[in-house]
Amino acid sequence: MKSMKGEVLLNLPAQKAWQMYRDNDVVSKINPELLSRAEYVQGDGGPGTLRLFKLGPAVSSYVEESVEKIEKVETGRSVSYDVVGGELRKMYDPYKVTFTFTPVEGKEKEMCTAQWKAEYEPLTPAIPPPDKARDAALQFLQSFDKFQLSY
Repeated sequence: MKSMKGEVLLNLPAQKAWQMYRDNDVVSKINPELLSRAEYVQGDGGPGTLRLFKLGPAVSSYVEESVEKIEKVETGRSVSYDVVGGELRKMYDPYKVTFTFTPVEGKEKEMCTAQWKAEYEPLTPAIPPPDKARDAALQFLQSFDKFQLSY
């Protein structure tokens, strides 16, 4: 299986970034250009939960929505899921993503590293790696800094 990852440094504690990512109301307001709505369509956010992401106009020409089945949750730290519906599922199988929020040593109360990692297998050799998905995810994570000032 192929993999790709990226990370950004955030000026907020890992616990706060984690809470923002897991709260559908909050995550839907962070950057509506990239993510217009998130909702748990089945379950409560634990393993087995289905979460729907409706993407915003900045990425909807690439992916309009993504249905994720949460596989693993490390409370306050990371969440891993399999994409089970949406356009990414039509390009890759499997397509697994993990978001991780790690405190910066010595600055645990003020900074964290947010990481996006994908493991995937293109359905055909002509399908490119999911660079656009990575770039959108990292751009979205960078939006946490500005949003948390108003949150």
